[in-house]
Amino acid sequence: MELPWNDPRSNKFVTTIGLITSEGIHGPNIMACEWTHHISYNPGLIAISLGLTKATVENIKKSREFGINLCATDQSTLSSIAGGYSGNNYDKIEAAKELGFEFYKASTIKTLMVKGASLNAECQLIQEITFGDHIMFIGEVIEAVHNQEKQPLVYHDGKYWALESIIKPKLEERGQIRKILEKYKKNK
Repeated sequence: MELPWNDPRSNKFVTTIGLITSEGIHGPNIMACEWTHHISYNPGLIAISLGLTKATVENIKKSREFGINLCATDQSTLSSIAGGYSGNNYDKIEAAKELGFEFYKASTIKTLMVKGASLNAECQLIQEITFGDHIMFIGEVIEAVHNQEKQPLVYHDGKYWALESIIKPKLEERGQIRKILEKYKKNK
């Protein structure tokens, strides 16, 4: 069965937006990656899934490294530039700079990083796996910094969102939940 892009069933997922920076045969590039996932604490691993024809795919295959910059809530325009235009046809880094977005040189890899992102992670490629019409790159994080002042931008149902905390169950309710679960604890 196919779950195509922009299908109402595909739009029910909630994701952050990874601004993937790379350097390679297409020069410096940035793309928006909806499928950016932290998959291991030790070692720190992050997986990104990209369409097979993306300029970033060729850059990463050549350089074996990439930057992950989790888009902050004030970077929706940058996300739209990075995700709406192909690095095969546009210099999105220069366009973003002209619009006031800033970049800095990574400390351990040869690519630019996005200033003001909620998280910046410099990654070395350790594995690539093709799944259907996408390729998953798994990167080992070799440097990471977070910006405590910035919240990540969220993407859901074709729209950008900001996170809002909701109230956890009260202590009394959590105690009641624990008592109920203890009644159903499996004996080993």
